[in-house]
Amino acid sequence: MLNPDSNRPLLTIILPCYNPIEKWQFNVIQNINAIEERLGANIALIIVNDGSTKLVSDEEVDYIKKHHPETKIIEYPQNRGKGYALRQGVKSVEHFPIIYTDIDFPYTIDSLFDVYHALDKKYDAVLGKRNNDYYKNTPFVRKVISKTLRGVLKLFLRLPTDDTQCGIKGFNQAGGDLFQTTEIDRFLFDLEFVKLISKRRLKCATVDVQLKPNIVFSKVNLKILAKESVNFVKVLFRK
Repeated sequence: MLNPDSNRPLLTIILPCYNPIEKWQFNVIQNINAIEERLGANIALIIVNDGSTKLVSDEEVDYIKKHHPETKIIEYPQNRGKGYALRQGVKSVEHFPIIYTDIDFPYTIDSLFDVYHALDKKYDAVLGKRNNDYYKNTPFVRKVISKTLRGVLKLFLRLPTDDTQCGIKGFNQAGGDLFQTTEIDRFLFDLEFVKLISKRRLKCATVDVQLKPNIVFSKVNLKILAKESVNFVKVLFRK
């Protein structure tokens, strides 16, 4: 681990961002401050604006940069998907390890630090895993999709985890290099990454993570989900 007194960030957090909820910038700074205070060191923040059409203006971006100067904003005009956004973020990382999560920081600070401490044990990748508590307040459609996918993965693939779609993961530079080889732009990029971790035999760990209370779930885009069936087949045969 680097010296906590160093000005060099000990960690990079990447947040993909697409049409976030109102006042998202305040929540981001609140969480970043809490993480830095607990870490006792600086963190680098990368926000990837994935073609948002609302709520990501110069005003919100300026607030983030004013209150956390160690911030890099990446943006492009057309929405490409979370996988694409994260690859753009990873491509620009200067400080490892990396943890990515969602712009609303849905997982507890303890969960993020469990991922961070596992990375400190020299794992190449650390995968968050949601337990049954996650499903207590999950919307019905999202619950069905998640449980169905986990069941299918157990049946057809031998992976380090059946919860490939958990929205918090961390990795070192080796994991970052592998992440950059993913090709899927949307929902199943996580599954593709986990499949590659298994195929390339990276050193990997899973940690249980917890959602914060009162998290607002985004709507599931069934049209995009239907298109992902092609990507599922692609992942099955990816070498």
